[in-house]
Parts: sequence; structure tokens; C-alpha cells
Amino acid sequence: MKNVDYIVVGCGLASISFCEMLKANDKSFVVFDDESQRSSKVAAGLYNPVILKRFSAVWKAKEQLALAAPLYEKIEAETQSHFDYKLPILRRFTSIEEQNKWFTASDKPLLEPYLSTSLVKNNNPSVDAPFGFGEVLHAGRIDTETLIANYKASLKQQDRLIEATFKHDLIQFEGETLGYESISTKQIIFAEGFGVKHNPYFKTIPLAGSKGEILTIKVPELKLDKALKSSVFVIPLGDDLYHVGATYNNEDKTNTPTEAAKAQLISKLKSFVTCDFEIVDHVAGVRPTVKDRRPLVGQHETHQQLYVLNGLGTRGVMIAPYVAQQLFRYIEFGEALNPEIDIKRFS
Repeated sequence: MKNVDYIVVGCGLASISFCEMLKANDKSFVVFDDESQRSSKVAAGLYNPVILKRFSAVWKAKEQLALAAPLYEKIEAETQSHFDYKLPILRRFTSIEEQNKWFTASDKPLLEPYLSTSLVKNNNPSVDAPFGFGEVLHAGRIDTETLIANYKASLKQQDRLIEATFKHDLIQFEGETLGYESISTKQIIFAEGFGVKHNPYFKTIPLAGSKGEILTIKVPELKLDKALKSSVFVIPLGDDLYHVGATYNNEDKTNTPTEAAKAQLISKLKSFVTCDFEIVDHVAGVRPTVKDRRPLVGQHETHQQLYVLNGLGTRGVMIAPYVAQQLFRYIEFGEALNPEIDIKRFS
């Protein structure tokens, strides 16, 4: 019988952040993962403190960035890999009115650190942007596929990764401990993403799910060194490769790329990128989204050794360290969860 403090189910952004809390506090744990959930892997990976559609601040952006930056730096050092790329974002203006809205927003206290007050003129012949751009500061991109692959390799090396499907019906409740096959533990954290819909203990939490699709294109002429946001994001990856995305589909809950989404992305891209491009990849995944756009974190009302860490939506790379810290402090120190993320708000 193997004894650990925690079992963590899933190995996406939420799980990785929680595991780092466990390591920092000398807690023993194992992670179950069967690669069934793809949303973290196929994410564009931007961390962006501004909602660019309406020039407003992301919820708790300052707190999230303060935790995320050192965490990813620490994981890079531990895994001897590089996946955190500092990357300003250019928001393409479509009118003088949008320019004025941008500069009005830049005076607001929550946005002032992130919105440059200098108008960026367009000098790129492959981009149609007669009104120029506004620049978002303190933004970047996490290469989520590299992060997850290297983190899992590190867990495997430490004998902390179990590459198998977690079977919820095998949990044995034994007083203050839980049994699962040959493992004894004190708590189980379910960070399963949209897969929580198959979890009998948390399947009723109001997780909507939104399918997102992303293209990878090759464009030698484009020559962007910053991310570009117009009707879609264009995110430079190096070697003339770019992510283009993403779509939002609340009906389709599969991980299968579709021709309809591909056509939609191509149409939007062509509305402001004027040079030819080649599509080299097309991926899809279901994001764990919530109707009030806040995560779902908390404790099972009956089985109080079971917890959920989910609902990170479209901003997982920024919000994961914040919600992981919230849940860890709730479990270990009895600190109250922020009521805006507590699953009890839907009780």
C-alpha cells in the first residue's frame, strides 16, 4: 500500500499549478492522467490581462500575473525547458472611435499598467491596419504542449505519474483516509477539465464547455514579432509559424476539428492579413467554461475529502496558479475560498 497526502486526477494547467503548491509545502502526491482531455494542450496559451473586445480589465489580473510569472519560471528551471515567451499584443483598431476608446481605457487604474498610450502605426505590408494598433504590455505566451509534456516527464521520473484512467467507482471511504487500488490518501483533487462530466461526484457542477479550434499556419511574408488581435488572434511561434484562433462552439463537445471552424478562421484571417499562407495544422479541444466566467473550485458537500479544481475557461494559463493556491490554502489552512470561485455559489 502506497501512502500519499493527495491524489490529483488530470494533468492540465490546473493540476500542474496545484502540484507545484504540494511540492512547495512538502506534500506527497500522485497524478493520474490518461490524456483524454485536450483543452490545455491545444490552447493558444496567451496570458493577457486585458479583455480586448471591450477594453476592460481581466478579473484579478494583477493577482494572477503575480503568481503565474514566478511559477512558470520555476517550472522552466526544474524541467530544464523553455515555454514562457514574453509577447506584447497589438490590438488592431478598426476606426478612430476605437482609438479613442483605447486611450480613455488606458486612464483607468486597473488598465493603466497594461495599455500603452502610444499609438502603434502599421508598417507591415502584409497587414491591413489603416488605423494602427494599441499595444498590451505584460502579456505573453505559454507553450502549453511543451509545458505539459515536460512536466509529465518530470513527474514520471519522480514516480509521481500514473498513466491510467482514474476509475471513480473504485474509491473506498475508510474514515479519515481514502483507498484507491493500492494507494491510501487523505484527499483527492479532481482537475479533469471537461472530463468532469463523467465524474459521479461532481458531474452536476454547472460546467458548460466550449469547443475551440486553432489553426497553425506558415507565412514567410508576415514577419510578426508580436501577437496580433483583430477578429482573431495571430500568435507568432517562430520559424514563420503562427497560431490562428480561436473559435467558440457551445454545442459541439467533441475534440474533432471541423471544416466549418476552419473556414471561419480563414475568412477572419483574410480580412486583415493580405499575404498568402499555408495551413500546417488544425486542432480542437473543449474548454471547461462556466456561465459566469469564473472557475469552479471547492469541496464535495457529502464526501469532504473530495475536491474539484475546474472551470478555468479561456484564460487557464493566467488563472490556474491563483485558483490552485486558493484551494490548497482552503484545504490545509482553512482559509475561505474567494466566493466568486467557490462551487457553493451555485448551491
